[in-house]
Amino acid sequence: MNLVFEHITLGQRVLFGTGQAADNLAQEVERLNAQRVMLIAAETEQELAATVAAKISPVVEYNNVVMHVPVEVAQEARSVAQDNKVDLLVCVGGGSTTGLAKAIAMETRMPIVAVPTTYAGSEATNVWGLTEAARKTTGVDDAVLPTTVIYDADLTMTLPVELSVASGLNGMAHCIDSLWGPRVDPINQALAVEGIRALAEGLPAIVDDAQDVTGREQLLYGAYLSAVAFASAGSGMHHKICHVLGGTFNLPHAQTHATVLAYVLAFNMDAAPEAAAKIASAFGSDDALAGLQRLRERLDAPRKLADYGFTEDGIGEAVEVALPAIPANNPRTVTEENLTDLLRAALHGEDPAQLRQRSS
Repeated sequence: MNLVFEHITLGQRVLFGTGQAADNLAQEVERLNAQRVMLIAAETEQELAATVAAKISPVVEYNNVVMHVPVEVAQEARSVAQDNKVDLLVCVGGGSTTGLAKAIAMETRMPIVAVPTTYAGSEATNVWGLTEAARKTTGVDDAVLPTTVIYDADLTMTLPVELSVASGLNGMAHCIDSLWGPRVDPINQALAVEGIRALAEGLPAIVDDAQDVTGREQLLYGAYLSAVAFASAGSGMHHKICHVLGGTFNLPHAQTHATVLAYVLAFNMDAAPEAAAKIASAFGSDDALAGLQRLRERLDAPRKLADYGFTEDGIGEAVEVALPAIPANNPRTVTEENLTDLLRAALHGEDPAQLRQRSS
């Protein structure tokens, strides 16, 4: 059968080099001829951001970074940018920081230089997210895609191993969701498979040695591939569920994704045998779920949503909000009953293999 597909590659400059973030940022500010830079970084990452921005002179620094980007925070940040006549946004931090820069750019069309300190992947997508009245809304707008991404493994060294594991598995969730996303094609599948392989290599390395530069570089490389694949393939079942859990119940982003991942894979894999075979090969395993679970055991990964504040009482609302958002092309038909079953299994940390048996 001949290949027939449409693929869009987003245009973006990537500068990758350990210990080179400050030089690379100065180079980009000059290349973009930016005169009035807004530096965005959370309170906890001010020192790191100062190191990155050591060779530029921001006109304003902004640190009111809030998880899931509440609408009122985005509005405040936009006003600050406009009042200071900013012509370039530089964000240093994780997904929430990048998300805030995107929220500014969505309205102002200002370019972004993103300097990630986690493995969230938001820096390589044209996807934005805002939360209002306990509902998270996401959308796609090329104006929010950072013009440049600067990767520097040194900037991830202070990220605790436990959070690194959750963030890396969040990246892996981008990969696995991309293998059956609404716009899946052979190119984004290839990127996703390589992303899984790189993340599966880097995560155990930093669990063994938190200062392992090679492991950290593999994680950044894998996170980038995962995000590019995800931006192309679109948001699948996993992300639709996790956006509800984050936006409606304020669950922590990375840990939620890391927990739910195994259950969505267990739910979908037998209805998508070709995708499952690709995932298995990336893990060097005969079975996709077994490969993921071996890695999760090795990493002592997040196990149940109950550990992050989710309760049985929230399942009904989560199902009600998530169900209509799940793409129609999901490999397995999603119903109120089986989505409830999946969330209950994730809540209590049930063995995902049992969910797989019930889903087959």
